Amino acid sequence: MSTGRAFLAVATARGWELHQMDVHNVFLHGDLLEEVYMKLPRGFENGKEGKVCRLLKSLYGLKQARRCWFTKLASSLRFHGFRNSYSDYSLFAYVRGDIRLHVLIYIDGLIISSNNSAALSAFKDYLSSCFHMKDLGVLKYFLGIEVACSFEGIYLCQWKYALDIIAECGLLGG
Repeated sequence: MSTGRAFLAVATARGWELHQMDVHNVFLHGDLLEEVYMKLPRGFENGKEGKVCRLLKSLYGLKQARRCWFTKLASSLRFHGFRNSYSDYSLFAYVRGDIRLHVLIYIDGLIISSNNSAALSAFKDYLSSCFHMKDLGVLKYFLGIEVACSFEGIYLCQWKYALDIIAECGLLGG
């Protein structure tokens, strides 16, 4: 969270655009490097005992799913010219001439900041060509935090998140 707050503060202080993208079926993008087998799902049995299937892609619930996805995404970002931050591996930076792009990753959500609208748009197109992405446009809500940007600064609020938790616990008065 401290990297996220710093990321937002720097982008706001510099007047950069903040956008958000989401990855569809995030873990299905990760390629398994090791051999992983699973029992055949119900309905796929062919009457023979002991049959299993070998997974080529990661699935939700696999211990290595997050690592596989992150490895694939990081590889695509590096191919595009990004570099990892040494202090937080979920933060990537692209610097070419006067163009600055920064990406902060949280599993299937990406916050992208840039000082150049055309470069931001081209990068979002690149990501969409690599993965099945949903462009959520200007950053408004991320990790339970509502984000409102203005010329005066940035406003972060967890009101909706707090209400969702209260409602889930059945404590919301009606």
